[in-house]
Amino acid sequence: MRQLGKNGPASFDIGLGCMGMSQFYGPGDDAESTRTIHRALDLGVNLLDTADMYGPYLNEELIGRAVRDRREQVLIATKFGNVKDETGRVVRVDGTPAYVRQACEGSLRRLGVDTIDIYCQHRVDRSTPIEETWGAMAELVKEGKVRYLAVSEASEQTVRRAHAVHPVTAVQTEFSLVSRDPQAGLLHTLRELGIGFIAYAPLGRGLLNGRIDADTRFPDDDFRSTLPRFGGDNLRANVELVDRVRELANRRGITVAQLALAWVLAQGRDIVPIPGTKTVARLEENVAAADLTLTEDELRLLDSVAPMGAAAGDRYPDMSGVDI
Repeated sequence: MRQLGKNGPASFDIGLGCMGMSQFYGPGDDAESTRTIHRALDLGVNLLDTADMYGPYLNEELIGRAVRDRREQVLIATKFGNVKDETGRVVRVDGTPAYVRQACEGSLRRLGVDTIDIYCQHRVDRSTPIEETWGAMAELVKEGKVRYLAVSEASEQTVRRAHAVHPVTAVQTEFSLVSRDPQAGLLHTLRELGIGFIAYAPLGRGLLNGRIDADTRFPDDDFRSTLPRFGGDNLRANVELVDRVRELANRRGITVAQLALAWVLAQGRDIVPIPGTKTVARLEENVAAADLTLTEDELRLLDSVAPMGAAAGDRYPDMSGVDI
């Protein structure tokens, strides 16, 4: 178990990202997704990550149904702030106090719970002072509707401002062998302040699962078809990078995904990766990484094979919504 933040909850070493069960990675299968969630709980995984925008709304409803009889085993982390229109397109980021309360009430209803364990600001609203947003979030804690607060894709300065209003339990940001930006300063700040770190996309959105090659083409309902890292010359360069990682995985007799997750886990006991999956088989493969320990020589080799900035292409086609 790992503690999220100085005074936060205890999480199994690896959490479960549930986004892909309802959107972004092709069609979902609620029955298999429910089996995956139940198997995760059976294995000791207790952190389930979702957001109101996934679906939209469908993912929270799925998790609510899946854990209804096992609520005491689960840390439910959900997010707010990305507002979609009727077509499912994100039209704005909203951190206004009125919206914070409205969004929380909706999530509580869809999840079928009285309290959200970790409530996370999904993206920073640049038109609303972070102090106003976090003041409203702090009120939800006082009212017992939320236990802990978090923020996603926030700069060091923004984290400090939010933390001055109410303790930040965790910051959630993309982090993997191919997305190492948090090591440039964010992780140092979080450790200074006693804040935990939730690493989303620790398998590089599938790039590090070892099953994508240079000829892979993604259908229109898979949002990787829009991401710079997954097309053309960028994809070819990134597959070559993963092939170098694969050589070490083969020597260890483990999968590329397991090696990639073991690397994230080795970066600190304050880090909890939340690989996303919607199948029991992939879940079991991922969770097995919690039993792996990498040697110093292996960690140095991975640093040389996949140094910071080695991945080709940006994480998103438009990085303007990331508070960096």
